[in-house]
Amino acid sequence: MKTKNTVYLAQSLDGFIADENGGIDWLSAIDNPQHSDLGFAEFMADIDALVMGRNTFEQVLSFGQWPYDKPVYVVSHSLAKLPAHTQGKAYLIRAGEHELVSQMSQLGHNRLYIDGGKLVQNFIRAALVDEIIVTTVPVLLGRGIRWLPEQTITQKIELVSSQVLLNQLVQSRYKITS
Repeated sequence: MKTKNTVYLAQSLDGFIADENGGIDWLSAIDNPQHSDLGFAEFMADIDALVMGRNTFEQVLSFGQWPYDKPVYVVSHSLAKLPAHTQGKAYLIRAGEHELVSQMSQLGHNRLYIDGGKLVQNFIRAALVDEIIVTTVPVLLGRGIRWLPEQTITQKIELVSSQVLLNQLVQSRYKITS
């Protein structure tokens, strides 16, 4: 079975997923009085596993409480091991994008959530992203960490849907085909 690889992220209006220091405090700049998850739980219900880069994993660890009930695979060539408190929840993997997708499929993980700037860029370059769900926050950062590769992508990108959330955010879903 072919995997379905989805990128799900929030970006600033100028296309950054984090500020220049890796901070994401700007994500809470929008008032959310009902504490809506903006569709994240529904998205996660359709995911078998998460694949994230080291920097994103370290950001998740800073939240204090582990937020996922699905297996998380951390792609890193620099980490020797993951913290003990993530045992049984997160797994270290050292593989290229194509090999990683093959390994995930062998484990029965066919619907993957790809997360992290560099990792997302690598998956896009390798033509391994099937869907992108991006929520644009009306904040201008000026500088920071980008999630899109700085090169032309020849795959066809089709807008599937777009909606306004909290009267300020725009969440768009794109399908990517060869």
